[in-house]
Amino acid sequence: MTGGQGGGSATCPGFEAGRANTGLPREARGAKGSGVSCRSNPGGCRRPLPAAWQHPFLNVFRHFRVDEWKRSAKQGDVAVVTDKTLKGAVYRIRGSVSAANYIQLPKNSTQSLGLTGRYLYVLFRPLPSKHFVIHLDVSTEDNQVIRVSFSNLFKEFKSTATRLQFPFVLEARTPQRALVGLVPHGARWTCLQLDLQDILLVYLNRRYGHLKSVRLCASLLVRNLYTSDLCFEPAISGAPWAKLPVTPMPREMAFPVPKGESWHDRYVHVRFPSNSLKVPSKPIDKSCSPPEAVLLGLGPQPLPCPVASGKPVQFSVSPVVQTPSPTASGQAPLAPRPFPEVSLSQERSEASNSDGPVFHSLEPWAQVKASDVPTTAAGTHVLTHESTEVPVALEDASSCKRFLPDPILRLKGVIGFGGHSTRQALWTPDGTAVVYPCHAVIVVLLVDTGEQRFFLGHTDKVSALALDGSSSLLASAQARTPSVMRLWDFQTGRCLCLFQSPVHVVCSLSFSDSGALLCGVGKDRHGRTMVVAWGTGQVGLGGEVVVLAKAHTDFDVQAFRVTFFDETRMASCGQGSVRLWRLRGGALRSCPVDLGEHHVLQFTDLAFKQAQDGCPEPSAAMLFVCSRSGHILEIDCRCMVVRHARRLLPTQTPGGPHPQKQTFSTGPGIAISSLSVSPAMCAVGSADGYLRLWPLDFSSVLLEAEHEGPVSSVCVSPDGLRVLSATSSGHLGFLDTPSRVYHMLARSHTAPVLALATEQRRGQLATVSQDRTVRIWDLATLQQLYDFTSSEEAPCTVTFHPTRSIFFCGFSSGAVRSFSLEAAEVLVEHTCHQGAITGLTATPDGRLLFSSCSRGSLAQYNCADPQWHVLRVAADMVWPDAPASPSTLAVSRDGRLLAFVGPSKHTVTLMCSASLDELLRVDISTLDLASGRLDSAMAVCFGPAALGHLLVSTSSNRVVVLDAASGRIIRELPGVHPERCSSLMLSEDARFLLMAAGRAVKVWDYTTQASPGPQVYIGHSEPVQAVTFSPDQQQVLSAGDAVFLWDILATTESDQRFPGPSPACEAGLGTGQLEDAASRASELPQQQVPKPSQASPPRLGICARPPEGGDGTFTTSDEEGPCEESCDPEGSLLTEEEAGRAGDGAWAAAVGSWGLALSPRSPSQRCEQWRAGQNSGAPCTTCPASHKAFTPARASRGPHSAKGTSLPPASGEWLRLKAVVGYSGNGRANMVWRPDTGFFAYTCGRLVVVEDLHSGAQQHWPGHPAEISTLALSHSAQVLASASGRSSMTAHCQIRVWDVSGGLCQHLISHRSTTVLALAFSPDDRLLVTLGDHDGRTLALWGTATYDLVSSTRLPEPVHGVAFNPWDAGELTCVGQGTVTFWLLQQRGADISLQVHREQVPETVGAGELTSLCYGAPPLLYCGTSSGQVCVWDTRAGRCFLSWEADDGGIGLLLCSSSRLVSGSSTGRLRLWVVGVLSELRCEGSGARSSSVFMERELVLDGAVVSASFDDSVDMGVVGTRAGTLWFISWAEGTSTRLISGHRSKVNEVVFSPGESHCATCGEDGSVRVWALASMELVIQFQVLNQSCLCLAWSPQCCGRPEQQRLAAGYGDGSLRIFSVSRTAMELKMHPHPVALTTVTFSTDGQTVLSGDKDGLVAVSHSRTGMTFRVLSDHQGAPISTICVTRKECEDLGVEGADLWLAASGDQRVSVWASDWLQNRCELVDWLSFPMPATTETQGHLPPSLAAFCPWDGALLMYVGPGVDKEVIIYDLSQKQVVEKIPLPFFAMSLSLSPGTRLLALGFAECMLRLVDCATGTAQDFAGHNNAVHLCRFTPSARLLFTAACNEILVWEVSGR
Repeated sequence: MTGGQGGGSATCPGFEAGRANTGLPREARGAKGSGVSCRSNPGGCRRPLPAAWQHPFLNVFRHFRVDEWKRSAKQGDVAVVTDKTLKGAVYRIRGSVSAANYIQLPKNSTQSLGLTGRYLYVLFRPLPSKHFVIHLDVSTEDNQVIRVSFSNLFKEFKSTATRLQFPFVLEARTPQRALVGLVPHGARWTCLQLDLQDILLVYLNRRYGHLKSVRLCASLLVRNLYTSDLCFEPAISGAPWAKLPVTPMPREMAFPVPKGESWHDRYVHVRFPSNSLKVPSKPIDKSCSPPEAVLLGLGPQPLPCPVASGKPVQFSVSPVVQTPSPTASGQAPLAPRPFPEVSLSQERSEASNSDGPVFHSLEPWAQVKASDVPTTAAGTHVLTHESTEVPVALEDASSCKRFLPDPILRLKGVIGFGGHSTRQALWTPDGTAVVYPCHAVIVVLLVDTGEQRFFLGHTDKVSALALDGSSSLLASAQARTPSVMRLWDFQTGRCLCLFQSPVHVVCSLSFSDSGALLCGVGKDRHGRTMVVAWGTGQVGLGGEVVVLAKAHTDFDVQAFRVTFFDETRMASCGQGSVRLWRLRGGALRSCPVDLGEHHVLQFTDLAFKQAQDGCPEPSAAMLFVCSRSGHILEIDCRCMVVRHARRLLPTQTPGGPHPQKQTFSTGPGIAISSLSVSPAMCAVGSADGYLRLWPLDFSSVLLEAEHEGPVSSVCVSPDGLRVLSATSSGHLGFLDTPSRVYHMLARSHTAPVLALATEQRRGQLATVSQDRTVRIWDLATLQQLYDFTSSEEAPCTVTFHPTRSIFFCGFSSGAVRSFSLEAAEVLVEHTCHQGAITGLTATPDGRLLFSSCSRGSLAQYNCADPQWHVLRVAADMVWPDAPASPSTLAVSRDGRLLAFVGPSKHTVTLMCSASLDELLRVDISTLDLASGRLDSAMAVCFGPAALGHLLVSTSSNRVVVLDAASGRIIRELPGVHPERCSSLMLSEDARFLLMAAGRAVKVWDYTTQASPGPQVYIGHSEPVQAVTFSPDQQQVLSAGDAVFLWDILATTESDQRFPGPSPACEAGLGTGQLEDAASRASELPQQQVPKPSQASPPRLGICARPPEGGDGTFTTSDEEGPCEESCDPEGSLLTEEEAGRAGDGAWAAAVGSWGLALSPRSPSQRCEQWRAGQNSGAPCTTCPASHKAFTPARASRGPHSAKGTSLPPASGEWLRLKAVVGYSGNGRANMVWRPDTGFFAYTCGRLVVVEDLHSGAQQHWPGHPAEISTLALSHSAQVLASASGRSSMTAHCQIRVWDVSGGLCQHLISHRSTTVLALAFSPDDRLLVTLGDHDGRTLALWGTATYDLVSSTRLPEPVHGVAFNPWDAGELTCVGQGTVTFWLLQQRGADISLQVHREQVPETVGAGELTSLCYGAPPLLYCGTSSGQVCVWDTRAGRCFLSWEADDGGIGLLLCSSSRLVSGSSTGRLRLWVVGVLSELRCEGSGARSSSVFMERELVLDGAVVSASFDDSVDMGVVGTRAGTLWFISWAEGTSTRLISGHRSKVNEVVFSPGESHCATCGEDGSVRVWALASMELVIQFQVLNQSCLCLAWSPQCCGRPEQQRLAAGYGDGSLRIFSVSRTAMELKMHPHPVALTTVTFSTDGQTVLSGDKDGLVAVSHSRTGMTFRVLSDHQGAPISTICVTRKECEDLGVEGADLWLAASGDQRVSVWASDWLQNRCELVDWLSFPMPATTETQGHLPPSLAAFCPWDGALLMYVGPGVDKEVIIYDLSQKQVVEKIPLPFFAMSLSLSPGTRLLALGFAECMLRLVDCATGTAQDFAGHNNAVHLCRFTPSARLLFTAACNEILVWEVSGR
């Protein structure tokens, strides 16, 4: 049977492999064929098999015969009606409850539709003023069923692993856009086209299998459903459109369109996801397990929901449907043309079966309209999509486990119960689990296995719980006023709804059995009792909780229940009242039960008797109520009378201590706190600690169990066999009635936990609490083993003996006692302290114990002695007021050092643990000069002994890492916690740092210097008192209100190395790599490592005994380079942060003396002023901690005019610069783009690169002597200004002014500053303003007519940005440290004076630094801050009237149109804000609210945003990031497309394919990148995390099979990986070296790989098997720098072999070998040694020893390296002697020989490249790099030359000679 008539044909299968091999975008693939299954698929099956009956499309209603209702089902009001628009029969589904009125296919849920079409077409029309819901059950290839729902009930997008909910926003075409919710009048028929494959792939990263079922719920009209693999265009139908490259809608599916009318005027087309969305062709493997290389396409992104409108749209934020309006135009705005134009040729419809180009036109179906519906407040579903066209092969090396996954902790177990109340404990309906609160966490405990799962989200103690009868919904309320309530999906643990209760404190919750009604009781803000009824029926469908009714009552309510037989009836009890309630007509009404003589009783609980036969008859329902006097009343609910009244009385045998028998008579009763009724018995819990089971006639006690405290709650399981009981003393357990055995489930402290300690051998945990108990727990089961109670004194601290079954405990009385765990008794007690014990710790070997008290004394004990005698007591040592904490005292891991806070809170003291001799005293108060207050230490902790680190938590929210030997600062974690840090702990491998900060636990990646910030874990409702690691370091424990046990998800490494003081100095692992890997593992913002600067540091107040010689200073590593020291002329060193603080205090006094006006001066006066400013005694303020500041890369020496250099003639250059690969992400605002002219320019090192975005052709404007810092384009786009810093050859900055049309430098300006931070042209282009950096701090104005200096001034503070007012050329604004400076330019003749006005940033903004600015609509000025705030200023009034938090990191870039603002931050987030209403809000002054600003879009890029250019409407633009990437941004499509990209760090090698079609590069960032040589576009990228790729080789063409092209890459960990270029995969990984590889190459036949390492070993391995069959150690002791292989052409060498190869090492030795690896033959041909003088260095590094065979003469080899002379040595292997020497001006850093011509290329550290003609002996020198030219490589054809300096790659074209 066929599925449809006409319309299209079956498509051919796609070729997914083509994308992986060629790097084509997904749109370039053919339409994918799909398979189908048999018609019926009961119970679900595997991926349906291919069949033809669903092609080209399938009419679902016809195929399943919906009109017969045999294979489909209908429920509620479903009818067939005639629609006037479609002129045919349609199905109408309506009803007030969507879930009760629907059509479902197939009929039974056990069946499956088995429809495999990729697209589902739903032809429907929503009914006006109603809601509708569409549910789809979609099966994945692995048989996982996903529920996909669309509804206008949903307010936001939600997703879980098995559910996707998309809001359907309906939009009326009126000025008011988003009419969220009800369908507006005039809603039209809609064709909803759902791409099921992409929905699963994008949102859940799963492969689509088939469509299992469909449910269409009220209220809507539906015509039909269709499935197809073809992407139809609904507005096109019939033969006239057959030649278009789109697929017309089949006539059967098409909507009728009358003649002369437009389809889009009558109907709506919704396509979701949009065609513009680029998604991966298959799911992405996120596993870190082998195979190590997996193909990555475009990662799945959380995209916005679909958009529908009156015109066809491509989707943005939410589905939007437009309806006609008399005031709205019928025309939809045309979309901006995508940029660049070249991208149009790359986009193709995914379902198109045409091989032609994609169809683009201005017809309605080609238009694009973006929705501006605001996103959710959390911003979690805003598009974050990298539209890169490059497949990336990502390998996660084993060492990547060092970096934090996100999250790194997962809650495994909780020790605790209750918190707010111990009355909340429930059985699940199946009786297998118990639900109870533990403070702010809800725990579900499986009673048979002891496993726990958790509901996390509450921020305060949970006060009430309720679970519905089907285990679907769980309701919870927290105690904090006002009460916040949550509804949870009980099965998945996902929070469905969060809402605020009108009741301030909810004390009781009760669900109806169906879960559609929830009732709660509590007190309102006036203290009156309130009862509230909520409707929860729509929550599972994505709806909201609605208040159905609420009522106040003057009667006390202690318990409240909804009846099981009628969901509208309830019952309550309290002081003197039992009332029956009813919900009717939107009101809650109650009626009292006549209690007679019992009206004075205090009732505590109630329960309904369950019917035996299951008949829920009201007449059969009896209500049981209990009281504190022991009464139990049995009430008839129908008659509302008391049927029976009984009383529980104690009887006690003479001399017996406990009750023996209970009866009901007169006398004092037993207070009953809770009861629960089953069909056969009643369970009663009472204040005497007994749980008693009675028959329903209460004739005798069936069973009883005694507890250790009053029973607060009882609950009978649904099967009646188990009775759950809870006590007020924190015990939870159940009584198993068949076996009569009581099982304890949980025990708990009844007060906050103060301290904890772990024991390694037995896996035990000790805790002390304010409830005056010490408890011992089993870490494996979390069960209590022992408890010790003290009624007279409170325990304060605890610690275990490291080797014996003993623990020590300190008490508030000053006593320190030891307890035996084996005998459960006190062993020894010491009372040498006079105050409460605040610290207690033992050495790791268990020989010594230390204690401190609140009066400042420190005691030392000898634990080797059985009586552990006191050895020493020292008074006034420890800070007296130190709180009791596990981090008060700290002993080093080797047991040699003892650290504590004291004798004052401002000092930390280190002592010898054995002798208590003071070794070091660090004054912490000197660490915080900027705050103006003395800092104090809070907690101390030692790192591993190998590190020698001491961590100190301070009161100024920092953790300072000190050198335990000298007291110097090693590093600092600023702003780690806003509250007091009571405890911190570093793991034994120094990977993770734990901190207790308020009610949160924070985890830091300690190994990364530039830490991306902590991960924060909530769950505690009270401050966390202690954190620690488990003995096996696999778990984390945190203690506060309860004890939480967290699993560490990161795996450990047995060979984990400890980071030294400067981890960036480790070979093969730079700080930049750590940053990169950390930023990939975690989305948290990175923090920069402090950088050295030239200023005098504040010294630590260190009173140290030996060791001596420390000066208290320290330098840290550069952000992306090796660790280096940077010294000023006096040799003082200072970290950036310290210098910033010193500068703050230094120039504060100068601010008041700064004049408010600068009078005009003559040119000579201005020059004098300039000199005076330069030589004044103003302090040098360093760059603040802002990514806005420009920090030049570590530059090499500039080009020298040294003796022997040869500049090429003007017309005879041998090289011409062809292309530049890379972008200087180190610059700031160093990219410009004008969409109207197409001019696009950016910087790369010292070059200005002008690129045509259509053709990719580049122009290069050289001339700058140093790295270019910034660019500025005039408003006429005719002039470009570029600025660079000082170099070794120039004393001043250089500003070049370029003619854009001709590319010539017109003017050269010398600026007396170290670096120019910013450039800006005035609106009329008459002035150019330059802003000096934080050392020069000069503001200069230049006239653009002659570019003479017009005016200048030296600023008293660092300034981050400057901008002209676009509406007034005479106004200029600067932003800096806490101030906004407004400049007014006043011109008198030729002189210009600057009138200045400064405004402080309001304290409410809380921003120390303003980092960016831009002007908006007059008179608004937007300023960004280093803390992520954006503040808005009224420039006319000179005041800030609004601010909002725009990001987590510093705002480095702001751009504005009239109503939209773009912000870019150091976290890489690019956000689009709607700010159109701010012009009106400025009149409100401080009353303006930031809620008027909302975020429209967000994109996350690969690094801090440093530059951006957008069009006038900020719809599209180009953005540069610090990672060296330029992105094209389209806000309309919500995409970011990579334009320019390069390596983030040093490029180590360039190799070429045999056919010269591609080249490959490798770098320190661990990536191997394959480029198309013709266009230099990135094709493939292989990435290894946390490793440096140090060498690379491309296999030769062998066996006539060019498709088998492979790359061999060597890494810093000694591994060698073989990558297949054709298959984009890793073929092999071997480990031939124990240390880092330095060079690798293939043999001439490609079957063997030769590799060398830094220890001098050469390994020979099979490239197919990976087996290393020979290791040569002749060069051992010096790193191998080069291995070169060639075919042996010279036969007179006296040895046999097919290959001739050489190895050069760093000790100036070269060995030459002949080999035949197939015969396992290798013989030494020659051994060369070259002398080296004692001091030969280039830039602080020894020049490499390089050697290569001469391509034009096989008997010659060339050598360069350190020697007596700077020269190239040519050696003849046949003659065994040097035949020629070529002198050089410098020592060479790189060497390459041209295969086709006799050219020799040499790179120097002086940023110079030399080309030598070996035939004539002539040479030419070339400049262009900004750093040492450490790499140069000719292509095999010798037409191109590649050179590299750091991460810059220049491609030179070799001219024909």
